[in-house]
Formats: sequence, structure tokens, C-alpha cells
Amino acid sequence: MPLFTRSAPTTPLDGVDLILADLDGVVYAGPGALPHAVESLNRASDGRALGYITNNASRRDTTVAAHLRELGLHTEPHDVVTSPQAAMRLLRDRIPAGSLVLVVGGDGLVFEVEKAGFRVTRSADDAPAAVVQGFAPDVGWAQLAEAAYALAKPEDEGGIPWIATNTDWTIPQARGIAPGNGTLVSAVHTAVGRLATVAGKPERPIFDEAVARFGAASPLFIGDRLDTDIAGAQ
Repeated sequence: MPLFTRSAPTTPLDGVDLILADLDGVVYAGPGALPHAVESLNRASDGRALGYITNNASRRDTTVAAHLRELGLHTEPHDVVTSPQAAMRLLRDRIPAGSLVLVVGGDGLVFEVEKAGFRVTRSADDAPAAVVQGFAPDVGWAQLAEAAYALAKPEDEGGIPWIATNTDWTIPQARGIAPGNGTLVSAVHTAVGRLATVAGKPERPIFDEAVARFGAASPLFIGDRLDTDIAGAQ
């Protein structure tokens, strides 16, 4: 009889029922997949759910899922949790259903605002009930100025809520590192002197949205940024 028995090897995935992966900088940078990302995620998802969390508010979940399928991942829109979706969780608690919302961002954010039952405006002159701000490549001075006009009064003095999908300072692109939504939120903050409520990583709303959607008990998160991904998952 042997004195010692060899136990089965353990891995970081033992006991994990859900893998949540960041996208920009983990799965892809720009349109192309990062080396070994697709095959590693497909292999790791054997026997457990696989979902994705992204702070990037510029695209719809349907568009992201289609992109991931093109790269070779088996993904449906339900598998993609976006910061605009997390922002809607916050917005529903702050303003009445059907309210008018000033959107600073692109199609991915507008889509979620309308899907949540709110109306969209681009002008502070329309007296919106809240401002929601997210990244899009074409966000410029005019949109940031409208947000500043709408947010001139602090919320504790009767001003309206300001929700940012995320405050990442940078975003990985195929050509290198580019300014992220945090730089755009900071521009509005500089003008109005108040802080946004953040829905995306590293704050809880986006993680709560993901765990609730998948019904996970022991999720594992994969990210590339210490300040948003790792800090938030902790």
C-alpha cells in the first residue's frame, strides 16, 4: 500500500460556475482578437457559463455578440453585459419611467436608454430629468457642453442626476492606447464642479447586473486593468 496518494490537480477554475471576461484588452484590441484569447476562452467555458462585461458604451450588445462570433466565440447578446445596461439599473431608481434623458454618447447608449423606456434628447434646453454619459468615438465639445448646461445646478440643490457608464481614462485600440470615457467625464466635471455616479467597473452596478443575469454563485472575472477590472472584481 503506498504511503502517499496523488490528489487530482487543481486549477483556478475549480468550483467556478461562471467566467466573466472583459473585452477591450482581453479578448480584442480594435477589430482583431488578441493572441490565444478565443481558444483559451472556448476551452475554459467547457462545463460552465461564459459571459462578457464591457465598460465600452459605444456598441449594442447585439453588435458586440456578432463581433465575438466572427472571432470564433459562441456568444449571444444575452451573454454581453454592458455599462449602459448597468446605468439603466441606476436610472430606474433615480427618475420616473418615461422621463426625458439627455444622452452624451453613441448608439449603444441611446439603444439602452430607449429600451429601458426613457425618452432621449441631445439638448439641455429640453429640461431633461437626468444626464447619462458614455463613450463614443464621435462625442465632442457640443455634446459635452450640453451636459454641462444641464448639470449646472448640484443635485443636492435641486439639480438632476448625472450617471456615467464608466470613467476609464484610456481605451485600447488597434493603433495603440486612446483617451477613454474618463477623460470626457472629467471635462464635464471641470465645467460643473460635481461628480457623476458611475455604473461600470470598478463600481458594483455592472457586476451586480452580470451575477443576477447568469444566476451565478461562484463567478471568476478576467480583466486587464488593475484600476477597473481587478479592483471591481475584488
